[in-house]
Amino acid sequence: MHTIPRVNETPPQLDPLSTEPALQPLPLSDPPPRRRWLIVVLVAFALALFVSLGITVSSQKRLRTIEQEFARRQQDTQGQATESRMLAKQAQDTARESAAKVALLEARLAEVALQRTQLEDLIQSLSRSRDENVVVDIEAGLRVAQQQAAITGSAEPLVAALKQADERLTRYSQPRLDRVRRAVAHDLDRVKAVGVADISTLTIRLDEAVRLVDDLPMLAQATPGKEPSRAAPSASPPAGTGPASWWSSVTDSWDHAVDVAWNEVRSLVRVTTIDHPDAALLSPDQAFFLRENLKLRLLNARLALLSRQFDTTQTDLQAAQAMLDRYFDRNSRRTAVATDLVKQVIASAHQVALPRPDETLAALAAAAAGR
Repeated sequence: MHTIPRVNETPPQLDPLSTEPALQPLPLSDPPPRRRWLIVVLVAFALALFVSLGITVSSQKRLRTIEQEFARRQQDTQGQATESRMLAKQAQDTARESAAKVALLEARLAEVALQRTQLEDLIQSLSRSRDENVVVDIEAGLRVAQQQAAITGSAEPLVAALKQADERLTRYSQPRLDRVRRAVAHDLDRVKAVGVADISTLTIRLDEAVRLVDDLPMLAQATPGKEPSRAAPSASPPAGTGPASWWSSVTDSWDHAVDVAWNEVRSLVRVTTIDHPDAALLSPDQAFFLRENLKLRLLNARLALLSRQFDTTQTDLQAAQAMLDRYFDRNSRRTAVATDLVKQVIASAHQVALPRPDETLAALAAAAAGR
């Protein structure tokens, strides 16, 4: 350690006559170490504070720059997202348009394929020979007529088709198709020989029977037969012929009055033979419902006949026939007509199997095969 000599610290003497201040001597030694370290610390703290302030300012500037860059990039991202949505929407619209165009093209392609098929069929039909066309047309007509006959239950469509085929073959006069002509003639004879029920005629008869039901006399309401009335009294002779003419006119009047009274008395009592006693006990209301039930039976038979249900038709007609025989006056002309109509329908309404033109179809197939 260095020893610092102590200096005499006697305060300087001031010259009272001197106008200048007295100069103090400067210290010759260094400041103390404690003050020096304090100064160093303060300087270091100031430097650190300055450096930290600079770092803070720089960080804030960089943070602002980063925020600005982030905001800019966020705006760019939003713009790109909006543009992407627009592009996606445009892509969807384009896809829809493309799908519609593809569907339209497929439809046109299918139409073109159909037209091509039709054109090929047309070319094929034109390329056939005349004989093949005749054979194919006759076969198609026969098959259609066979279906119509099965649906309607009538042989008329099949007869008409066979006649038309025979006429066409006759006009064509091709020796190769003579076998077909013979088969057509044979099938035509077989179809004509079958007795098929005429549905239209039978339905007309049933309609007529239904119309007569309301006017049919019943056993419970049958009217007695008319008695032959006596001859009307002769005209009175002219007045002034005498007492004989007067007495004759009185006698005739008396006879006429007796005849009228006797007819009235006879009308009060009527004797009728009834096989079913309960038929005479029907009240007017029951008679009304009986007529309606008879109509329903006939109408049901008509519907079953139109539906080709001949078993149901026979059942309903037999029930209607039993009602006519049991409850209605069989001596009446209307009842006889209605009963006859029902019996005619019963006799004609039966199932008949129509013959198939198998021989003609086989001959046509052989002709088409070239045999």
